Amino acid sequence: MSESQAEPALVAAETEGASDLRVDVGVFVAHAPGTDPDRLSSFASRVAADTVEAFGAATEVSWRCFLESPQRLPDADRRRPSEFLDRATDEMAEGPYDMVAVVTDAPLVSRRERFVPGLASPLARVAVLSTRNLRRAPRGEPTRRLDDGAVRWNGAALLAHLVGHVLGARHADSGVMAPFEFAADRQSIPPIDADVAAQLRRIAGEIPADEATPRGPLGRLAFHGASAARNPSRVLRALGNSRAPLLPLSLPKLSTAAVAPTLVIVFSAESWDVGVHMGNLTAALFAAVSVLVAALYVFFAQKLAFPRKRHRVVTEQTALVNVTVFLILLGAMVGLFAVVWSVMLVIELVVFPPNLMSNWPSLEDPVVGLVDLVRTGAFISTIGVLSGALAGGLESRTIVSHLTLFLDRP
Repeated sequence: MSESQAEPALVAAETEGASDLRVDVGVFVAHAPGTDPDRLSSFASRVAADTVEAFGAATEVSWRCFLESPQRLPDADRRRPSEFLDRATDEMAEGPYDMVAVVTDAPLVSRRERFVPGLASPLARVAVLSTRNLRRAPRGEPTRRLDDGAVRWNGAALLAHLVGHVLGARHADSGVMAPFEFAADRQSIPPIDADVAAQLRRIAGEIPADEATPRGPLGRLAFHGASAARNPSRVLRALGNSRAPLLPLSLPKLSTAAVAPTLVIVFSAESWDVGVHMGNLTAALFAAVSVLVAALYVFFAQKLAFPRKRHRVVTEQTALVNVTVFLILLGAMVGLFAVVWSVMLVIELVVFPPNLMSNWPSLEDPVVGLVDLVRTGAFISTIGVLSGALAGGLESRTIVSHLTLFLDRP
C-alpha cells in the first residue's frame, strides 16, 4: 500500500568531469508499520548520495538519484527481494529510471531462505537493501540507530556493492566488489579498483536504457522481442541461473494438479485408444502447443507481466524481465511435462501387466511396442500439464518468489 504520491526529489547528482551520458536512479523506501518513513528516507538519501559520488567519479558518467514516495508494508515479516519488483518496475517506467534501489527495514531472505543484508538483479537492474542486518549490534548492546556512522557507511558500501552487481561486476578480492561484511569502524566506501572501474565505465556507458511508447499489444510484443534480441546474453544468463525445468518441484500445488488427473486417465480405455492410434508428429505437436499454451495461461492469468500497472512508456529493463519470466515459465512447463511423463512411463512399463495391452479389445493390432507406450504416455502427460496450469491454484506472489531474478548472495 503506497502513501500519497509526490514528485520525486533529486537527492544526489554527480556530474563533475562526466560525459554526456547519464544514469538516472530511482530510490524508494519500503517501511514496516510503526517505522518512521522520514528517518528511513533520510538514511536512503545519504547512502544514495555517497554511492552516486563514488560511481560518478569511477565511471565518468553523470549520475542522478531521485527519492520516490515511501511504501508502507502490511507487516514486518521477512521478505524476498522479488516482492519489491512490482513497485520497482512501476517506478522504473514512471520515472523513467535506468535502475532502481529499494531500501527497507524488513528482514530480507534469499531464495535459499538465508537472511541477507541486500541482493541485486542485474537483469531487472534493481537493488534491494535491508537495514535490519546493518542495525544489528553485538549481544548485550542496544540496536544501532540509522544515523549511526557505522550504519551509514556500511549501508553506503553495501549499496555501492549492489549497484556494482547491477552493472554486471562480479566479486573481487578487495575493494567495493569484495564480498560484503559489516565493519564497525568503516568510515568510507571501499575503493573501486582500476580494473573494476574500467568495467563499470564501459557498462555504465551502455546502461541508459532504451524506452518506447508502443501502440497496442503487437507494438509492445515487438519491443519486447527487439529488447531480448539486443541483450541475449543477459536473458540467457538469467535463464541459466533459474533452473527453470526444476521449478515444478518447488510448486507442489502445480505438480499435484498435473499428476492427479493423469493417474486416472492412464487407466482409461479411451486414452489408450487415442494414444496408440495417434501419429508421432501429431503427438509431438500437441505436446508442444499445450506446453506453450500452459505457459501463456499462467503468465497472463497470474498477471506476471511487470509492471502490473499499465504505462505508456515501456523500458528495456521491464521488457527483458517480462521475456525472461515467460521463458522461465515455459521451461517450467517443459519440466512439468517431463515429470508427469516419467510417472506415466513407470506405470506403463512396471505397473501394467506385460500382456494387458495385447488383449485390449479395441486394438486392431494386438502388438503394443515401446514407441506406442512412449507416445501414449506423452499424450496423457500433455493433458496433465494443461490441468496443472488451469487448476494449480497458484498465486502470483508464490510464482514470482521462485523465479530467481535476483542473485543469491550480496
